[in-house]
Amino acid sequence: MIILVSPNNPRITMGKSSNFFGQPIFGQLIKSLDRKKIAEISRKHGGEKYVKSFDGYTHLLTMLYAVIQRFDSLREIEASMTAEVRKLHHVGIDSVPKRSTLSDANARRSEKFFEEVYRDLYEANKAILSSDSRRGGTEEWIKRLRIIDSTTVSLFSNTIFKGVGRHPKTGRKKGGIKVHAVIHANEGVPCDVQFTSAATNDSFMLAPNHYKHNEITAMDRAYINYAKFEELTDRGVVYVTKMKKKLSYEILVDCIHQKSQGVMEYREQIVVFRKGNINHIARIITYVDIKKDKQPKPISLLTNDFDMPLETIVSIYRRRWQIESLFKQIKQNFPLRYFYGESANAIKIQIWVTLIANLLLSLLQSTLKRRWSFSGLATMVRIVLMYYLNLEKFFNQPDADLNKMLAEVSKSPPQKPDFD
Repeated sequence: MIILVSPNNPRITMGKSSNFFGQPIFGQLIKSLDRKKIAEISRKHGGEKYVKSFDGYTHLLTMLYAVIQRFDSLREIEASMTAEVRKLHHVGIDSVPKRSTLSDANARRSEKFFEEVYRDLYEANKAILSSDSRRGGTEEWIKRLRIIDSTTVSLFSNTIFKGVGRHPKTGRKKGGIKVHAVIHANEGVPCDVQFTSAATNDSFMLAPNHYKHNEITAMDRAYINYAKFEELTDRGVVYVTKMKKKLSYEILVDCIHQKSQGVMEYREQIVVFRKGNINHIARIITYVDIKKDKQPKPISLLTNDFDMPLETIVSIYRRRWQIESLFKQIKQNFPLRYFYGESANAIKIQIWVTLIANLLLSLLQSTLKRRWSFSGLATMVRIVLMYYLNLEKFFNQPDADLNKMLAEVSKSPPQKPDFD
């Protein structure tokens, strides 16, 4: 018999599973983490210097466990790990760290260690992500498209950054960390990440020298920079962005494409932007965006491509939803409202570990034959994280075991509400 435990149903029992395995789901989920390589990275960044009884690998696994389980505090992490100490031994955690040990490690072990672990894990597995046809699309330009954007992680209290805290209910919102990210459209996870203060302008992240000839980049209008656009053009890189209002330019060509009913479908303009010694020639494409239950809205896009069909340029810009969905996915499925430390280093560690957890779950999602939504997969992983189930078999064919679980859940008494 297998006993499943979840926050809402402390004890769910079901008959013996055909998916029993000799290692917890957590151990199978982290199998792509190379312990020897991680130890090397930790030593490189001085990670074994201060907390010798709590090495970099154990620190990483402890934080991954906390982030996947969506714990809100160090106390909750310690209590849960103490309850699972025997199972955690099977995944490489030999002893449960005290709250003070984890707090000290988050303050003193460099966030650069966790950054390099993320980058190394991404490089080793990006081919798996790009080979999943469900993640990208069929258009020939998908493999060439990078999308760039940023999101702000709000910080509270009055400590680090003059605006960082552990709990949004206990302090005023005063600042944040801006997370800048770039994704390949056919991969769906960040290939590059940078942190800045919330006030930093987005355009710094647009680095023309990071792009190869014939690549495409899509971004919002915060990234408009004529000098960088000119450099992208010289490198043979296509950009697509949204126009800002009140930009000054000279119109060289102006053409309206009409539908059969005589209604405008697209307006196409060839323009030149002049600033100092820069004369940047570009194409403006204006179309009417029609969304359900909303008023039609004219949208103007800016690009340095003069050959692709107008419809393709519009489709490229619309792929920006991928990175916006990624940010929403991360914020909804991982604890970025509550921080396990108040230093800049501790907060950045938690963000990097969140990105690592997101990458591990994305890899799992790509390798499964069964289609899972990310949120559905993250929730189910959280429920069965410390159970001895064959990860691949269970998540590809969970119905038999799930039916037993749901039958037991339906018999459970309702939980008392948290309010009167």
